[in-house]
Amino acid sequence: MSRRRAALPLPLQAFRHLFASVAEEMGEALRASAVSPNVRERLDFSCALLDAEGRLVAHAAHIPVHLGSAHLTVPAVLAELEVGPGDVVVLNDPHRGGTHLNDVTLLAPLDVGRRRLGFLLDRAHHADVGGAEPGSLAGARDLYGEGVVLPPMHLVRAGRRVPEPWRFFPANTRDPASRLADLEAQLAALHRGRARFLDLAERFGGSVVARAMGELHDHGRRWAAARFRDWPDGAAEAADVLDAPEGPRIVCRVEKRGGRLVVDFAGTSPQFLGSWNTHRAVTWSAVFYVLRTLTGDELPETSGVLEQVELRLPEHSVVASASPAGVAVGNTETSQRIVDVLYRAFAELLGPLVPAASQGTMNNVCFGGERLSGGEFVHYETIAGGAGAGPHGPGASAVQVHMTNTRNNPVEAFEDDLPIRVRRLEVRRGSGGRGRHRGGDGLVKEWEFLAPVRVTLMASRRFSRPWGAHGGGDGRPGCDWWIHGGRRRRLAPTATFSAAPGDRLVVETPGGGGWGRA
Repeated sequence: MSRRRAALPLPLQAFRHLFASVAEEMGEALRASAVSPNVRERLDFSCALLDAEGRLVAHAAHIPVHLGSAHLTVPAVLAELEVGPGDVVVLNDPHRGGTHLNDVTLLAPLDVGRRRLGFLLDRAHHADVGGAEPGSLAGARDLYGEGVVLPPMHLVRAGRRVPEPWRFFPANTRDPASRLADLEAQLAALHRGRARFLDLAERFGGSVVARAMGELHDHGRRWAAARFRDWPDGAAEAADVLDAPEGPRIVCRVEKRGGRLVVDFAGTSPQFLGSWNTHRAVTWSAVFYVLRTLTGDELPETSGVLEQVELRLPEHSVVASASPAGVAVGNTETSQRIVDVLYRAFAELLGPLVPAASQGTMNNVCFGGERLSGGEFVHYETIAGGAGAGPHGPGASAVQVHMTNTRNNPVEAFEDDLPIRVRRLEVRRGSGGRGRHRGGDGLVKEWEFLAPVRVTLMASRRFSRPWGAHGGGDGRPGCDWWIHGGRRRRLAPTATFSAAPGDRLVVETPGGGGWGRA
């Protein structure tokens, strides 16, 4: 006679929130410990809990482009390294478990006695990791030109720091003191997460915690199958072109049959020289994100959801590149365009339930030069824009959208230390698309440089418009200006230049598409 398994001591939903609280506390420790405004103020970081197989169990409400790919990191690391108790692994190689080089990932095992229950992961965007230009987003033809590449390596081994990466990493970056400080903050977050997780293991027992993690994974798979069955069977295809110099094309076909989904990117352009490529981990993140927004209620954060999805990616393509393809901008810009293409395909399949396109870009801006107080600095930020309208109301104005979830960088966070003055920060009125529900408006932001700096702008949706849905109008594209010597010059979507004292940069971000006929 088979024995029935004892019930969990708490409902599965309670364990879900307990596990999420581990990631949330990690995030608070990271934010409080970080030095750079990019991490401390913009919150450009993410934290997650994974099970012993490396499957995503829970995460905090951080950055979608970081989190949907986390389940690919542990297998990539374990294929190269033995990870034991007390170890911490560092990496940033996008083709070996990372996202792009700026996103430095720390991974630590969770061992209780002799049993491994899972892993903790945190990712933080470091404002500079070397490369041709300050900010590490421009001037490269391949991955090696984008900055220092860290394959999976031990940062801490059996509780003792390994000296080499602590010396090697900052030595290859601008502003090494900030890089080290943010790395220490990431380590502090792992310590906090481990303490919180061990509290749960002591309270409920390691076997119960491991079982709850496994049941959450299975719940995600069943939940996704049930939601997909509610959608109509059928197939739809969509395509769009990036604003990159070579204009690569992204093509996606979505097919739904019963409780399973096939997402096929056949026909997408091959990978190319430059930094606009991305790789399968980021494409998975985009698919995971879109499904979370279309399912109508709260999607479980586990990797089990993705077991109901068959993702077909053409090898060596813009959406599934291979080393040494450059991916710095693909992580921020191409990921946004993948989301737009997915939404457009789902709009054909699901009809008016799908919102219009949002601004479709992160509007990356980097400055590099000398601090007012001395020493080199690199400042990085992304600029908010308009969100697409949907069936339930207008799009929000001046917000970060889709694959990023960062805050606007407070002006006070950098004006007192950097040779920069913000002259203007306002909503770009009328940039959202018309419709029954109007698209959100973008932003206008203007900086004045008080000292010589090197400036990089990497953006998209400057040639194409964020599309409207269900008869709604398109949003206005973005545009950018360099004011030098009293003359106003329009910039290309990807531009790098040396600014003199008194020069100004003006970024006008796109509006979101409208929904429904006006």
